[in-house]
Order: sequence, then structure tokens, then C-alpha cells
Amino acid sequence: MLVDDEDRLTTLAFHKPYGVLSRFTPDGSSWRTLADFGLPKDVWPVGRLDADSEGLLLLSSEKALVDRLLSPSRKAWKRYHVQVERVPDDDALASLVEGVVLDGTRTLPSRATRIVDVPWPPRDPPIRFRKSVPDCWIELAIVEGRNRQVRRMTAAVGHPTLRLVRVAIGDVALGALPPGAARVVDDAELAFARLPRPAGSTVPSPRTTPRPVSRRSPRDRRP
Repeated sequence: MLVDDEDRLTTLAFHKPYGVLSRFTPDGSSWRTLADFGLPKDVWPVGRLDADSEGLLLLSSEKALVDRLLSPSRKAWKRYHVQVERVPDDDALASLVEGVVLDGTRTLPSRATRIVDVPWPPRDPPIRFRKSVPDCWIELAIVEGRNRQVRRMTAAVGHPTLRLVRVAIGDVALGALPPGAARVVDDAELAFARLPRPAGSTVPSPRTTPRPVSRRSPRDRRP
């Protein structure tokens, strides 16, 4: 059991697999729901992670914590590993860092870097890819939560997203948690969400530190 005392407020880190809705009830589609994974009752998803995305989803029975994490003023960093078409050059990364225009407004500054080694096994079902087009993994961290923001940002700089894995929210990291598994988040990991936000505080300055890119990035291929 994840929770021994049903009356105790708890927050869970769940590794949402591909093809799962961030809700307990169906929406009429063929996607699975959170109800398929034996999670405790009376926990709410903290925000959403689209069905075609994977990775860290927080769920909590502490309504005040959910409200804090979802508040626009909280600006908790959300970190993603993103597999994109082609290899972004430094100019593309700089554009992501500075912000791109979506729906007429510029996104807040982000953090972006190329990454070579990722721990994620091939996805089931495999991603679509074109043999003539290389792919690359980047790490992108944002503080906003616009609809499909990461995918729209990478598309805006000419690198459509092939696969998206959320790896951290604030100080809570996905780590080696297997897909479909959950763990209890301890108080130390949630300290960032409980502290009052200092008056007049701003989003930390973004940074981009491109790393060497391997000639062949890992691809999901059919067996």
C-alpha cells in the first residue's frame, strides 16, 4: 500500500505511461485512465500531462498543496526530456530560452540544452520517425503551463516533438520510477511548494549550455 493511514494527507509521484489520461474517469476516447493503476482514493492530479506524453504526474490529497502548485504565482520549474526532429542549433536553443510567441504572447524565459544520453527505453508504441531526418533529445525547463506548450515551443523553432517525458516538478524528480508505478513524496521534496513566495520575486534567469551531440541519437524503432 502507498498510504497506511487513509486520513493522512499524502502526495504521490506517478510515472504516467504513454496513452493514459491525467484523470480517473474516461473521456470517451480509447485512452486508459488513472483508475487502471490501483492508486489511492481521494487524490487529485496536480495539473495535467497529455495522454500522448509520459513521465512525472503528481497526485495529492492535500487540496491546499494542489492549489499552491497550480497557482500562476508559484512558477515551479517543470523539466522535460524532449525528443525532436533534427538537431537544434544554438540559435534554436537561444530562441527557446528567450521565449517564443504562442497565441500572440511570448512564453516566459526557459532553460534549454541538448542532451546525449537519456535513460528512457523505446516507447510502446514506437514513435514515428523518418530515416532521412535525424533526431535529438533536449532538456527543456519551463515555469508556465499553457496547453501543449512544450510541443508548440519546439515546433515554433522548427523542431517538432516526437516524444515528451516530464522528469521533474520543482524538487520532485521522476528518477528511476518505472512506468505505471507510484511512490510517496516526502516533505523535504515538497518544501519548495510550501514556502511563501517572496514579494516581488521573479523567474530565475534562464540559461542554455549546449552539450556535445552524438552522431546518432537514440531512436525508438520497431523490433
